[in-house]
Amino acid sequence: MNIGRYGRVNYVLARRIELLEEVKRLQKSLGVPGDASYTCETAGYFFLYQVMSRWEEYISKVKNKGSTLPDVTEVSTFFPFQEYFANAPQPIFKGRSYEEDMEIAEGCFRHIKKIFTQLEEFRASELLRSGLDRSKYLLVKEAKIIAMTCTHAALKRHDLVKLGFKYDNILMEEAAQILEIETFIPLLLQNPQDGFSRLKRWIMIGDHHQLPPVIKNMAFQKYSNMEQSLFTRFVRVGVPTVDLDAQGRARASLCNLYNWRYKNLGNLPHVQLLPEFSTANAGLLYDFQLINVEDFQGVGESEPNPYFYQNLGEAEYVVALFMYMCLLGYPADRISILTTYNGQKHLIRDIINRRCGNNPLIGRPNKVTTVDRFQGQQNDYILLSLVRTRAVGHLRDVRRLVVAMSRARLGLYIFARVSLFQNCFELTPAFSQLTARPLHLHIIPTEPFPTTRKNGERPSHEVQIIKNMPQMANFVYNMYMHLIQTTHHYQQTFLQLPPAMVEESEEVQNQETELETEEETVPAHADSTPSPTDASCSHETPPAQTEVTPAPCEAAAPGAGPDTAPADTE
Repeated sequence: MNIGRYGRVNYVLARRIELLEEVKRLQKSLGVPGDASYTCETAGYFFLYQVMSRWEEYISKVKNKGSTLPDVTEVSTFFPFQEYFANAPQPIFKGRSYEEDMEIAEGCFRHIKKIFTQLEEFRASELLRSGLDRSKYLLVKEAKIIAMTCTHAALKRHDLVKLGFKYDNILMEEAAQILEIETFIPLLLQNPQDGFSRLKRWIMIGDHHQLPPVIKNMAFQKYSNMEQSLFTRFVRVGVPTVDLDAQGRARASLCNLYNWRYKNLGNLPHVQLLPEFSTANAGLLYDFQLINVEDFQGVGESEPNPYFYQNLGEAEYVVALFMYMCLLGYPADRISILTTYNGQKHLIRDIINRRCGNNPLIGRPNKVTTVDRFQGQQNDYILLSLVRTRAVGHLRDVRRLVVAMSRARLGLYIFARVSLFQNCFELTPAFSQLTARPLHLHIIPTEPFPTTRKNGERPSHEVQIIKNMPQMANFVYNMYMHLIQTTHHYQQTFLQLPPAMVEESEEVQNQETELETEEETVPAHADSTPSPTDASCSHETPPAQTEVTPAPCEAAAPGAGPDTAPADTE
C-alpha cells in the first residue's frame, strides 16, 4: 500500500466502499427497506434509528434483573444480528454460561459499532471532492503519526500553519546530521495557543560520532562551524543524554571494528543467539577481511577530473567478488557496494552494467553508493572500496570511518592499499584488527549459500587464496562458464571476458596470425585445432572459414571505455 498522502486518500475511499457493503449486508439481514448504504450520512442514520434501537431493546430483555440471572438461552434467542453473523464460526453462542454469552454478544455489537464509527470519520471525504482537499483533511484531522523530512517542513511551513496543523510530540531521527536551522524549523509548524506552544515533548535520536551535515561552502564550514548540528552542540555543552550501550545490528566481531569509538558499547542478546549471526558466510572464510589491492596495469588511483578519484583495480575486484557471491547463491539485494568517492561509485556502476547488470544469474547489488550517502542505512553484506593509493584522503575523518565500518550486519569486505591506510594514526584502532587477518581474499568455492558452518569453524571444503584481481576475475569467469554448462543454459547468457584477458590480447593476436597462416597452407577438408579462447566459446565452425565471433566472446577492456582488444576468430 502507498503510504504517501494520496495513497492514504485512496485507501480511505476504498475502505469506505468496503464498509458501506457491510452496511448493505447488515440492512439486508435486518429486513430494513431503502438504501442505507448509499452514503456515510445515510449509514449513520441507519445505525441510529435501526441498529441502536434493536440493540437497546435486546439489552432490556436480557439484562440482569435483580438477583436472578436470565436464562442463558435468552441471550442467543433474542440476539437481533444472528443472520448478519452467519458467516462467523458457528455456533456463535456456546450456551455454557450467561456471562460468557453476554460477552460474545457485546463483542459482536462492538464490531458493528466500529463499522459506523469509521464511516463517520470518512464522511468528510464525500463532501471534499479533490484529492488535495482530502489529503489536507486527513493530515490535520485524522493522522496520528506524520513523517516528513526537515527540508519538507521548511518548504511547507506556511501551508501547514495556515491549515491549523497541530502536534504535541516531535521525534527527530539522525538528528546529528541535520543543520541547526533545519532542526529549529520543525518546532514552529503550529501557531501558539493562548501565547504558549502546544509542543510537549521533543526527542532527538542521533550519533555525533558519525558524519555531520554536509556543508559545501568551505568558508561556512570551517570559519562559521556551520557543520555542527544542534544535537552535537547540546552534547558538547553538557545537556543530559540517554546513551544506548548495546547494538543489535551486526555480529559481535564486526561491532569490534567500531565499538572502540563509543563508551561501553556491547551487544544485545539476540546477536549471540540468532542463527543468522552465528552462521558463517558461505564461500568466504572470514566474516570480515581487509583485502590488499596493488596497482592494476601499473595504475593505482587515477584522477580523470579534479577530485574525481577512481581505482580500476579495486572496482574490478569488488565487482568480481559480488559476482562470485551471487553465483554461490547469495541474493543480490542483500549485498551493497560502498566507496568513499563519487568517481569510484560511477566507475563501479559502469563495470556492473558492462559485466553482469543484465545477467539473470547475477543481477545488480542493492545499492552502489558512497559511504556518506549510506549513513543511516544497513545491509547484510557490504563490499567497501577505499580507492586512494597516494594519500589517505577524507577517510582520515574518524566519523567517516565509523560510518563505513558500521553499515554491515553479517559480512564486511574492504578493498584498499593496506600499506597506506595501516600507517594512518587515526585509523589504527580499526586497521589493527583488520590487518590481524590475512590480506589476501580467502574463498571456499565449493560451499554454496546458505551454509551450516558456524562462524569461526574450520571449513570442511578446500580454501582457495586469491592473490590479486586478475586471478579473481578469471576464477569468476571460469566458475560462471562451468555453471551454465552444467545447468544446460549455456546458450542463454554469455559473460564478458574478465579484465585479465586484456593482458593476454597480444598472445591471442599471435594465435590468430598462426591460424590464418595455417588456413593458407592446409586443405579445406583438414582438421584444425581451436585456440583456448575459441574452446571457451563452445562454437563449431568449418575450419575453412574465418569468422568474427559474437560480442560475448570479445576480449574487452575493463571500465566504461570501448572495447580495445580484437575479436577472437575461429
